[in-house]
Amino acid sequence: MTTPQLFDEYDIIFAGGGTAAGVVVGRLAAADPSLRILILEIGPTVRDNLAHIQPGRFLTHLLPESQTVKHVIGKPSEHLNGRQLPIQCGQCVGGGSSVNFMKYTRAPASDYDDWAHLYNNPGWSFHELLPFIKKVETYQNVPNRPTHGYDGPLKVSYGGALTSVGTDFVETVLRYDRTRTAVDDANSMVQDVNRIEPWPKWIDGKTGRRSDVAHHYIYPALDKSKKVHLLPGCAVKRVVIEEGKATGVEFLHNTLLSSDADTTPRIVRASKLVVISAGTFGSPGILERSGIGSKDILDRNSIKQVVDLPGVGENYNDHPLIFVPFHAKKDADTLDGIVRGDADELEKWSAQWQQNGQGLMATNGLDGGYKFRPSEKELRTIGPEFAERWASYYASTPDRPIMWAGQISQYVGLSPPAATHKAFCTGVYSTHPVGTGSVHITSAHDVHSPVDFDTGVLSRKEDLAVMRYAWKLAREYGRRMSSYRGEYAPDHPTFPQDSEAAVSQDHNTPVAIDAPDIVYTKEDDEAIDDFLKARIITAWHSLGTCAMKPRDQFGVVDSRLNVYGVQNLKVADMSICPSNVATNTYSTAVMIGEKAAAIIAEDLGFAEV
Repeated sequence: MTTPQLFDEYDIIFAGGGTAAGVVVGRLAAADPSLRILILEIGPTVRDNLAHIQPGRFLTHLLPESQTVKHVIGKPSEHLNGRQLPIQCGQCVGGGSSVNFMKYTRAPASDYDDWAHLYNNPGWSFHELLPFIKKVETYQNVPNRPTHGYDGPLKVSYGGALTSVGTDFVETVLRYDRTRTAVDDANSMVQDVNRIEPWPKWIDGKTGRRSDVAHHYIYPALDKSKKVHLLPGCAVKRVVIEEGKATGVEFLHNTLLSSDADTTPRIVRASKLVVISAGTFGSPGILERSGIGSKDILDRNSIKQVVDLPGVGENYNDHPLIFVPFHAKKDADTLDGIVRGDADELEKWSAQWQQNGQGLMATNGLDGGYKFRPSEKELRTIGPEFAERWASYYASTPDRPIMWAGQISQYVGLSPPAATHKAFCTGVYSTHPVGTGSVHITSAHDVHSPVDFDTGVLSRKEDLAVMRYAWKLAREYGRRMSSYRGEYAPDHPTFPQDSEAAVSQDHNTPVAIDAPDIVYTKEDDEAIDDFLKARIITAWHSLGTCAMKPRDQFGVVDSRLNVYGVQNLKVADMSICPSNVATNTYSTAVMIGEKAAAIIAEDLGFAEV
């Protein structure tokens, strides 16, 4: 990629070139080709890179050597038995849209209505946001559905292959649990709970390519306008603030991508607006290095306070996730060979993908699932620790699930089985955990300095109770599936030897669909809890650290995304979420991008974008 000759001044500078920023840039550049726009992205470019555009390769981005994600390490947590939980986030052009699992999930209407009504954000209710939600997508699965879009840049389909494991999961759940039903759309955003379907994906059903923001918003804008500039591998240190107004940014090249990069800080000016869009981990850091945040944090890093905003870096939210792995039968369709990098598998599926956009390279293997809302009986099984949370948060919102449950046609974990084995996982994540955390800088000058990160994961008894039940449920599904050939012991709890729950190497065929559920003792539950504390991860759905709330409620931005106390400075990314959303967050990130584009266009005097 050719580095553009920078202008002396831009109209708008984006500190970050991820998912939301890319949508805003694409829309604004199309609306007014005269706009001078600069995107500063700390990560690399991804243009036409097979690791990004071929869906089947998505897990490669989680490898330690990957430069397309950032591995953020939490502080040792007493709630995780002293463990430091690592969490990944996108760090490349397109951000999470270029590296995520491509799982198409949308939040219930009540989640967005909370944003509007509980936090005084006019314009952010479900019905007001629905036009932006629809605007991003071309929904290729079922025609003429009122809450879906059919002419947007991003394609949604079932992918280029429906695995046998995915079909098996859907059929097994429906036979095991007669209270849930099969549907052809579990993402209408209205009353979607307990409805099972082959799960849709952010994949173009015709080409088999990932539907990412980089290739559908950012690169088209660069191709059409010589006034839109992208600088990958550049980290924004701080916003330049003069007389209460954002007038530019200070940035430097990312030496982690290029060891011989010029490390001299450089300032570039913005005449109209600076938009911080560096994500849940990056955006609060830029604000704090700019003197915007809590006095305690700023004093600790010898930064002069410009604006007192103690909410910066607080309100961290995510979704606790656990995969339950099983050995799969030999003829099961899995992506294990692609993930391992087997030459024969890569050649076989790449050839088909190149030919017609079909096959296992054109899928993520997430082919079945549903949004779980418990019955009264299931609530009693979850236990009394969750009762108050249910009564205060869920009982009056019938569209709101407590978890998502599904499968993935490959092994996901830290102890992979032998290369000759196939595997699959059932997986569950909690949608609205109570525990929250925080993210703060540890250096005024070093943009790569590790953050002071409290994950908040499993810090509340309610969250542990939900995940304990979720793990048991996922296990019951997996051991009934016809694809099942035994539990993968290294990734299961260590139960007492005489426990009914203990993993047995002899149990390598499915149990009957009507077999009784495993009965767990108090000691068994303690073993599960210890296992969860040692193995729980998150769904990489970080949000909330620059919350769109009233200032006196630890808010950082107002409903028009303006940072309190500074003119010409906005934040537009997942960090603005005031509360959690029951969804894989890509759908929310692109919605925020579309809404932000409309807000900025209105500020600039455009009729529309």
